[in-house]
Amino acid sequence: MPPTPRPRAPLARSTLIKMGARIAVVIALTTFFSYLHMLRTLRGEALTQLEQHVSERGQREQAIFLLAEDNHVVLKRALEERIRALGPEDLGPRFDRLFVRLPDGSLRSRPEGFDGTKMTGVFVPRGVKVDEDMRRRLLASYDVLNQYGPAFHVRFADTFVTLPEGPIVIYWPERPTWVHDAEPGFMVTQQVYFSTSLPENNPGRHTKWSEVYTDEVSGKSMSTSTTPLDLDGRHAASISQDVMMEELMARTISDHLPGAYNVLFRDDGTLIIEPDMQLNGSSSPPGAAGRQEHLRRIIERVQTRPPQETVLELPAYEEYLAVARLQGPGWNLVTVLPERVVSQPALLAARYVLLLGMLSLVLELVIMAWVLKRQITRPLLVFTQATDRIASGDFHVELDTSRNDELGQLARSFRSMADEVQRREQALREANESLEQRVEERTRELKDVHRQLVQSARRAGMAEIATNVLHNVGNVLNSVYTSAQLAKERMAAMRLEHVGRVAGMLQEHQEDLGAFLSQDERGRNVLPFLGKLGNNLLEERKAITTLLDDVGRYTEHIGDIVKVQQNYARTPRLQEPVLLEGLVEDALRINSAGLTRHQVKVVRQLTELPPVLTDKHKTLMILVNLVSNAKYAMDGVPPAERILTLKLERTSSGLVRIQVHDNGMGIAPELLTRIFQYGFTTREEGHGFGLHSSALAAQELGGALTVHSDGPGHGASFTLELPYVAAQQVA
Repeated sequence: MPPTPRPRAPLARSTLIKMGARIAVVIALTTFFSYLHMLRTLRGEALTQLEQHVSERGQREQAIFLLAEDNHVVLKRALEERIRALGPEDLGPRFDRLFVRLPDGSLRSRPEGFDGTKMTGVFVPRGVKVDEDMRRRLLASYDVLNQYGPAFHVRFADTFVTLPEGPIVIYWPERPTWVHDAEPGFMVTQQVYFSTSLPENNPGRHTKWSEVYTDEVSGKSMSTSTTPLDLDGRHAASISQDVMMEELMARTISDHLPGAYNVLFRDDGTLIIEPDMQLNGSSSPPGAAGRQEHLRRIIERVQTRPPQETVLELPAYEEYLAVARLQGPGWNLVTVLPERVVSQPALLAARYVLLLGMLSLVLELVIMAWVLKRQITRPLLVFTQATDRIASGDFHVELDTSRNDELGQLARSFRSMADEVQRREQALREANESLEQRVEERTRELKDVHRQLVQSARRAGMAEIATNVLHNVGNVLNSVYTSAQLAKERMAAMRLEHVGRVAGMLQEHQEDLGAFLSQDERGRNVLPFLGKLGNNLLEERKAITTLLDDVGRYTEHIGDIVKVQQNYARTPRLQEPVLLEGLVEDALRINSAGLTRHQVKVVRQLTELPPVLTDKHKTLMILVNLVSNAKYAMDGVPPAERILTLKLERTSSGLVRIQVHDNGMGIAPELLTRIFQYGFTTREEGHGFGLHSSALAAQELGGALTVHSDGPGHGASFTLELPYVAAQQVA
């Protein structure tokens, strides 16, 4: 017995694959739902942390702005008291001892003995007149800043007082030479911050913060809080403190949540600080257009939020926004947290879950493989070997029928099956012997039936050929009959009896024939009558000759139709040069009587083409059938509207196209696929063979016959396409 080949797909392996696939799906779903749960939990925690962070951060950042406003309250009260307290005796020698008019026209603190790191500096631009009132305000500002400046320097880089006329009194230890570095004509009143203290811009006389600007003397970027001081209804001074953007920028850019970043902008959308800004306030150029669009979307989202909503979502960039409004300047501090910062920990945890699940799956599959091999694979291998032995004809197999499980039951059933198969094989062997004899008898019967079918098919083919011949000959015979009838009518219409009368009249006057022809009234009409009669006879003879020529041509066409059908079983007939335009005219002449009787108007669109090589009579047979069918198709159209259009042209693909279009009954879409079938017709008196034979003839010519119709009532177009083979090219 040959060895049993190893099965290609063992049951144990397929079982392990199916179970492994199912367990893997469960693990994948568990991982997926774990990921969603962790993502939802982490997102909630992250958004809560984000909201808390931006709230605390906003309170810290706005503290300095609120502190500046509190400082201004103290400075404003102290300055007002000091201005009113100074007497005239303080305005002379002390003023000249502290300040001096320099050659450049400006008034500044005396350079000798001036220490800007500890003292307050004074600068009066060139051209500003210093009167007693200005001296009082300058000295008062000088004294107040010397008193409060060092204390405020703990939180603010500088504190200064600006007079509306242009002078400035400033305490700025980090820029000790500021008052001496300023240009002589430098007007601080033209700076951005000062305009916020003017009455027309600040009628309420409150503390206001300027936009971010760069100081021309120090080159520092800053925002200034300014509080105006009015005395006796007049703007006397403006108290200011600066918040340096360099420090705020450093905190905003570097101090943020892991993975997040901060943006600071004004209510009008003016950007103050963003992550790509350098410390000098400029943005880095790479990706500037896309980055600016991103920042614009963030600002628009914050501006359109409900007033009480602090945590927003920016789906277009997969980001979360937390907003805190800084009291004082009215700026918006926005912390942007990308979605990936939230989803990445959840994804990492899901990977660990998936990895542990896959390791558990592999371990479980190894254990299951070992169990299946011992409990299922080995017993099934024994069954397979027993099956092979039975297939080879050995029905004596040994199986373990002592087991009490399903495999033991299968072994007992298998043993019973082997005995039953052995019994049935013997019965089949006996039945096979009688079956061979019955097959031989049936074979003889089938041969007889086949012979009868061949004879029936031959007769059917002969009938089809005969039907084709009769149809086409019938079409031409109608034209022959029409031409013969017209010739007969022409002959009957010729009044030859007038010739006998004229001859009798001439015979009566034979003796005086000359006088009769010249003098008698009847005689004078004889010669003109004979002339007209001769011309009339010539015309009638010509017309009758033409009709007889048509009869001859139609008779020749009948013979060719018969020959065409005879040639179906022989080699194709030779092609000849044919003028297709004349062939179309012949088809119209053959159908002329019917077209006239049906009152059909013919429209010709025939392009003059050189002679082409084709089977003249097959082509004419197709055209005659198409014109005849088009004529009958227009029976339902009013006579005055019946139009038959024939178009002849050459296509760009090397074919000749002849199109026959009528405006008759049209063809339903479901009938277009059946129109060329043998026996199909829509007319009661039709036989359904003309289009069928025409389509076959077109194929024999190497072309095709197709039909198109927009539906009932919209007419139909039959198109015959033939190969364009010019006669001169072949020659």
